[in-house]
Amino acid sequence: MKQITALIIDDEQDARETLQNYVGKYCKEVTVLGTSANIIEAKAAIVEYQPDFLFLDIEMPYGNAFDLLNDLEAIDFEIVFVTAFNQYAVQAFNLSAAHYLQKPVDIDELIDAVSKVKERLSLKREINHSKILLENLSAIQAKHQKVVLPLIDGFVVVQLQEILYAEAQDNFTQFFLKDGSKKLICRKLKFYEEALSAYGFCRIHRSSLVNLEYVKRYIKGKGGAVILENGKELQVANTRKAGFLKRMS
Repeated sequence: MKQITALIIDDEQDARETLQNYVGKYCKEVTVLGTSANIIEAKAAIVEYQPDFLFLDIEMPYGNAFDLLNDLEAIDFEIVFVTAFNQYAVQAFNLSAAHYLQKPVDIDELIDAVSKVKERLSLKREINHSKILLENLSAIQAKHQKVVLPLIDGFVVVQLQEILYAEAQDNFTQFFLKDGSKKLICRKLKFYEEALSAYGFCRIHRSSLVNLEYVKRYIKGKGGAVILENGKELQVANTRKAGFLKRMS
């Protein structure tokens, strides 16, 4: 029986010990090289031991599992995520062909996950499933990300997916939401251009910032124009046309 190596990364000592006992009893082909309680310990252990795969808890101190993975130079190991995540994240795991165990860990599911890891290691597939997973989860997190918008008399919290577009109004920004409502925010549009660009928003004009998810059509021209899902037409500045088209492609 060819041995494969693993690390267990979980902030809960009972969870680490339980999983290590399960692996020792039911997965004889796996050698657990060590355990870590947070991502700082985990990064050092990964570099030191170079394991074949990780049992990786999602939420931990000093950052979560995806902070750890994004901080590594390369992901050349398989991952079995141990998670209490909701159905949206589980869907991302499935789409990415990732291995995962939901807490509390079921022994049969553990055995099945280890079997799949062994198969993946033996096939040495070229597809970086972990990278695909990160991209899927990033998209999910962006969709459900919330932003706090300061108003004159307080603030409002909205999900990014509720925002269609925003327009500059002097030192203020007017946000237009899917439900037809508007929010006048006490910050300049440039602030939101920088803050939201990583979440699918693009500045297409000195006066306009759009959620690219809701761009339905582009009309050619010197700069051109976009039509949003609600029928709103917004001009694209000639100086921002190339950047917008690159983002859309």
